[in-house]
Amino acid sequence: MTGPSTSMPVAGLVPAPRREHGHADLLVRNATVFTGDADRPEARAVAIRDGRVAALGDDHELAHLVGPGTRVIDALGRRVIPGLNDSHLHVIRGGLNYVLELRWDGVRSLRHALAMLREQAGRTPKGQWIRVVGGWTAEQFAERRMPTVAELNAAAPDTPVFVLHLYQSALMNRAAVQAAGFTRETPDPRGGQIVRGRDGEPNGVLLAAPGALILYSTLAKAPALDEADKRTSTRHFLRELNRFGLTSAVDAAGGFQNFPDNYATVVDLARSGELSLRIAYHLFPQTAGQELADLKRWTEMVKPGDGDEWLRLNGAGENLTWAAADFENFSEPRPELTGYETEFESAVRLLMENGWGFRLHATYDETIRRDLAVFEKLAAEGLFPGDNRWLFDHAETVSADSLDRIAALGGALSVQNRMSFQGTAFRDRYGAEAAAHTPPVRAMLDRGLTVAAGTDATRVSSYNPWVALHWLVTGRTVGGTALYPAGNLIDRETALDLYTRGGARLTGEQDVKGSLREGYYGDLAILSDDYLTVPEDVIPDIESVLTVVGGRIVYASAEYENLDEAVPPVSPEWSPVAQFGGYQSSQGGARQASLVAEAVAESEQHRRWRVARGSVPEATPSFVDPCFEH
Repeated sequence: MTGPSTSMPVAGLVPAPRREHGHADLLVRNATVFTGDADRPEARAVAIRDGRVAALGDDHELAHLVGPGTRVIDALGRRVIPGLNDSHLHVIRGGLNYVLELRWDGVRSLRHALAMLREQAGRTPKGQWIRVVGGWTAEQFAERRMPTVAELNAAAPDTPVFVLHLYQSALMNRAAVQAAGFTRETPDPRGGQIVRGRDGEPNGVLLAAPGALILYSTLAKAPALDEADKRTSTRHFLRELNRFGLTSAVDAAGGFQNFPDNYATVVDLARSGELSLRIAYHLFPQTAGQELADLKRWTEMVKPGDGDEWLRLNGAGENLTWAAADFENFSEPRPELTGYETEFESAVRLLMENGWGFRLHATYDETIRRDLAVFEKLAAEGLFPGDNRWLFDHAETVSADSLDRIAALGGALSVQNRMSFQGTAFRDRYGAEAAAHTPPVRAMLDRGLTVAAGTDATRVSSYNPWVALHWLVTGRTVGGTALYPAGNLIDRETALDLYTRGGARLTGEQDVKGSLREGYYGDLAILSDDYLTVPEDVIPDIESVLTVVGGRIVYASAEYENLDEAVPPVSPEWSPVAQFGGYQSSQGGARQASLVAEAVAESEQHRRWRVARGSVPEATPSFVDPCFEH
């Protein structure tokens, strides 16, 4: 490298005479570029000027764009793709809490996970909690089981520990039960259960039965960051997303994300030019009974499209009214929603008449059919199809008839890889035949519907987009369970389209984002492995070695380390992220590999012991301990 922060060395490429207005700000050369543009699907070099793609071609064709101020990056033959766009990510809420969380995303053994917990307990100051908040499942561990409350107590006897498992349950050690104020007199909240021992005292297990409000409200009792640390936390979370090639996300809002208060951090970062990820956000009414008043107030304050290319309002949702939201705890029966249509219709009418699009959380076809009946009623008044973008999120069990109705009403769909983490639970409850088309992605595409892909991170799936892409092309869970037949799988290029142009379509930015073509945003990623050619089992381990957003290098590693923009140190100093980082890569070193090997051996030995005692059958055990089968 010929300077502390300039570029990779480029042999045989000489700067052209100074022509300030014609030169590129950034040139990526010697690359294998997948453009996502059907008119020009491949290139060897990409030039970016003023934040947008200026030209594509081969190294020779673009050499004249190199000037004294051009930053030249040699991709060393690696695959380059358009920047990824997660169409359903709780990025704002995730950013406000990221540095407080011990992430088990990507951890291969429970032994390793508990070792991380034990280490963190030694650093966490009195009064703070250790929070493991989503992105993992028992199926990813070599031991094929969840931790126990006893193990949490042993790892952290005095520090409160809260471990969220998907939208299904949470485990709390003794100190966390006390810190949350749970006693034998504490009543079970609606839709949730505080599991108790024979003595009536809470035993540290919380169950979503089937609603997850008990999990969120308990987590909300833990201390929050101050404003300065929220800012730092958000910057580090966005950098973590850039690590995987993400350059855009559609924020799905969510519980305990109030507007405008909880949006202040990203607004401040946008104003100061410090966002490293483009965010299109949604507004989600937080208080049951007040939803229509909130939506009306917001339509008078702001309108979709307000903002700029870095931060802009996209619409309402993913809930419009609380009563209309179903739950996605596949370990529980499908919830039976009481009558909600009257208030729901009023909310939809208000939005459509004011030019607002929206997204709707709908897991089950039973909910989708009821929502569609409301839309069809409004269609008779000319409100559907309209110019406002609207979509269903999740839609795991949507039927063929409902897909036809969505298409007729001008709707779209956003699918997430929640089945990567909950597919086994779904199959065990509803059967392999039902799981085989949950969700029916191929059928959605065959109808010409707009479909986008995402994760629903951070509290259920991991934010790693490559885990989601692996699920789309293989139909397998993170533990390797095959869910889908070939007819419900899509090829790699189609999956990548859902993760690039798909998200751009949901925000109306398909003419400036999602592909590498002249005039489009200069958003790209150089990959550690070639997504289009590597074996399928390598896809979840792909990372970006260099991520560019608007011509800015926002993440760099490997040969490009230190070429990216600086971020402030992680704060507070005791943060789990300061010690462990975020997603735990499979290439994270010998320590994790050693612990995985030990865990596999120990797990098999323990299983044989239990079989010999007659306490479990000879068949492979379930991924979830029986105490969680509720």
